[in-house]
Amino acid sequence: MAWKTVFRVFMYLFVGGLLFGKWVMSPDKTLDELAPKYLNAASKFIAIDGIKVHYRDEGQGTPVLLIHGTGASLHTWDAWAEELSKSYRVIRLDLPAYGLTGADPQKRYLSTDYVALINKLTQALGIERLHLVGNSLGGLVAWLYASTYPDSVDRLVLIDPSGFPFDQTPAVIRLAKLPVFNLLLRYFTPKAFIRKNLREVFYNDALITDALVDRYYDLTCFEGNRQAFIDRAKIEREDYTHRLASIEAATLILWGENDAWIPVTDATRFKNAIPKSQVHIMPKTGHVPMEERPQESLSIALAFLQSD
Repeated sequence: MAWKTVFRVFMYLFVGGLLFGKWVMSPDKTLDELAPKYLNAASKFIAIDGIKVHYRDEGQGTPVLLIHGTGASLHTWDAWAEELSKSYRVIRLDLPAYGLTGADPQKRYLSTDYVALINKLTQALGIERLHLVGNSLGGLVAWLYASTYPDSVDRLVLIDPSGFPFDQTPAVIRLAKLPVFNLLLRYFTPKAFIRKNLREVFYNDALITDALVDRYYDLTCFEGNRQAFIDRAKIEREDYTHRLASIEAATLILWGENDAWIPVTDATRFKNAIPKSQVHIMPKTGHVPMEERPQESLSIALAFLQSD
């Protein structure tokens, strides 16, 4: 979505908010409201450094930890987890600021903060070595973890990961950095705006169902998440890519050819930086292959995980 279009949309929302107040406002949703839809028998909460982390731990076998990206939740892995849990122990979590974990009272949203949290989670679950999978922000957390704890990661799968600096920042993140406009993002969050964001990360818009929009909308509106998104957007990002060379795990770099958020050319940059890595580009696929084309992307990942 062009930046000028975003500007116009939110100006309309601002004026509408002044005129119609509660009709436009999107109130926070509580855990009691969302639990029936987004918690299941596998859902658990664990206290880590004052944060009540929502996670799921399913299946048996070699542990596989799945880490979601910006604006998402552990539900982005639903299709993958259902299949993987037949042969692996599958752990996935809502990172602080997202899903039903929600905001961190201390606003610890640096990538290194997430790495520290993942390390404490794996320790609490008794996991010493695992396969690690991450998408977008989750990809950054995954490769940063692998470079920090090389003895803990067997295989690494990076799906459209972030990490290299690039000029084009997604419009929703630019908006979250702007005074006044980030207040609109905080209090006026129509489903149409969520749908537009999903159209940016999907290649095939026909796959964006009402149920998908509802899920992203509901979890975006979970109490504290919108302010946490703004707090995260204000953080000055650090470039850790010099640490990619220290990754010892065999690595699959899986990328949607039509990613509108992070350029597919970054796949080559990761390939050149990570010693034991390979690249697979998925055609007609956007920023979230595990949601847009779950069976095809999982098949590629499984072939890598099960290879000699």
